[in-house]
Amino acid sequence: MRLDTRDLVVRYPGQQRPALDGVTMHVPAGTIYAVLGPNGSGKSTLMRAMLGIVNIQGGEALLDGKAIGSWDRRGLAQVVGAVSQSETISFPMTVREMVAMGRYPHLGPLEGEDDEDRAAIRNAVAQCDVTDLETRDVTTLSAGERQRVRIARALAQEPKVLVLDEPTSSLDIKHEMAILELLKRSVESGITVLLITHGLNLASRFADRMLLLSEGRVAAEGSPAEVVTVDVLTEVYGWPISVDHDEATGWPRVTPLRG
Repeated sequence: MRLDTRDLVVRYPGQQRPALDGVTMHVPAGTIYAVLGPNGSGKSTLMRAMLGIVNIQGGEALLDGKAIGSWDRRGLAQVVGAVSQSETISFPMTVREMVAMGRYPHLGPLEGEDDEDRAAIRNAVAQCDVTDLETRDVTTLSAGERQRVRIARALAQEPKVLVLDEPTSSLDIKHEMAILELLKRSVESGITVLLITHGLNLASRFADRMLLLSEGRVAAEGSPAEVVTVDVLTEVYGWPISVDHDEATGWPRVTPLRG
């Protein structure tokens, strides 16, 4: 499934400047598409627009060519898995129970799990390396452990699209790389990934294409080599940087310089 926006405008009540101002984006099916930019540039708002949870004042947001607003909530939840930047846990639950919530869009009223649901949950738990935590109360987990559980819940949906806002925040190097490698394998199986991140170097390494936002507008779009340039990044981030090529990966590498 592909994702698109056309001249998308989102303005929050009471704000003079739109959070998104004429953003056009094309995310091909089966790719990792990274959205980057400084704080307040509109990254998380773009995610909310693609999930249908903010009002759109202009343009359109499309999922597989169909306006997001025309999808019913259950149908959208069956094909799009989402991991937001933060989440409040209101009541105690085990890790296994939280991951199982990813199957809810596929269940009928009062319908229990079947073998297919249980297999999806086991697979998601294993992929995110939280098998040993299944019986733990989610509220007792570290921030990194909880993040992996939330990603497992999204994977348990068996979605066609994954939308993730800073999915590797709070993760150690091992689990950060494991999640990004997992996303790379996911797109090889046909899943489309929209990745909101601050990580320029990791996005350069793993993303097929990138969108760079600045004050709600598109500053650059294209391959990592096209977006990760000294002139573009210095202008957008307002800080001197250098860009070279990492010898180990061959991808652009950003280094902040002294101001």
